[in-house]
Amino acid sequence: MKVEIGLTSFADNHEIHTQDGEFPAIPSDERIRNIVEEIKLADEVGLDIYGLGEHHRPDYAVSSPATVLAAAATQTKNIKLSSAVTVLSSDDPIRVYQQFATLDALSNGRAEIMAGRGSFIESFPLFGYNLNDYEQLYDEKLELLMKINKNTIVNWEGSLTPNIDGRGVYPRAVQKELPIWLATGGTPESSLKAGSLGLPITYAIIGGDPKRFSRNVAMYRAVAESNGYKAEDLKVASHSWGYVAETDEQAQREYFPSAKAHHNIIAKERGWPPFTVEHFQREVGPSGAMYVGSPETVAQKIIDTVEALGLNRFMLHLPVGSMPHEDVMNSIKLFGERVKPIVDEYFKNK
Repeated sequence: MKVEIGLTSFADNHEIHTQDGEFPAIPSDERIRNIVEEIKLADEVGLDIYGLGEHHRPDYAVSSPATVLAAAATQTKNIKLSSAVTVLSSDDPIRVYQQFATLDALSNGRAEIMAGRGSFIESFPLFGYNLNDYEQLYDEKLELLMKINKNTIVNWEGSLTPNIDGRGVYPRAVQKELPIWLATGGTPESSLKAGSLGLPITYAIIGGDPKRFSRNVAMYRAVAESNGYKAEDLKVASHSWGYVAETDEQAQREYFPSAKAHHNIIAKERGWPPFTVEHFQREVGPSGAMYVGSPETVAQKIIDTVEALGLNRFMLHLPVGSMPHEDVMNSIKLFGERVKPIVDEYFKNK
């Protein structure tokens, strides 16, 4: 059994306020260059996949994942390069395909797309879309993207997208079809949609017991199989916040300030309670959704999650908040050189 192990990032770029002082956000240009270095290291230490998120706000540095991934493509050899996610509802499916086909050329067949609605709504007014069309935009654009992925010459009648009358979409990907994963925070509707379309699915598990997602996975597989898709062709992934250091104590000490700062920014916007030490300890524990600790601790927690959910791929979301670049690089190194081999060895004969 092969379980892919990788990373995701949103290129977080927050100010951090701690009892030790205030730390300003990293300039966006520096953060973007750091991301390319992080992807290069992830490839060097043998990780399988790197996913980069799209945002349109000041506290995240990357609005165009394909551009940054293209820069990394020429400096890497084996790692798959994916969005995490492409906010498809507010983008043009033709341009999405073209950008990732270009990435596929630069990487010689390593490009993937994670298509999602996104967890923020800034892109809708920015690009002139009505939030009342939130669901319909996503459904229609996902259908169009899948059609473009399968056909060079496209005929299309849209409701919220322009009609296409037998036009070609170029360049074509190196792969026969780009892998398109449906990304979700866990709504039942997303599992049903991915299953009905036979698309691989990625669950963002960022709070509570990851094992509760077993119901979503079962729903996804049941719907897919009822629609004629083979069980062996269905792929399930998850990503969760995490950080690796030499010891559990070091990892928790270094990770907590940035995780707290990040959570509290979003909490203020969405009416969530503030992040507490007690909350943190629950999440880094055996039944929580944070994979923070020594290589051995993180590896065992990944193994438990993969087995509980039947995952084909697990991705650690790193960093959360603005962490020092050298700490992120060290964590990536430990994740690739010490965590992944433990997981690989465990599943080798499964």
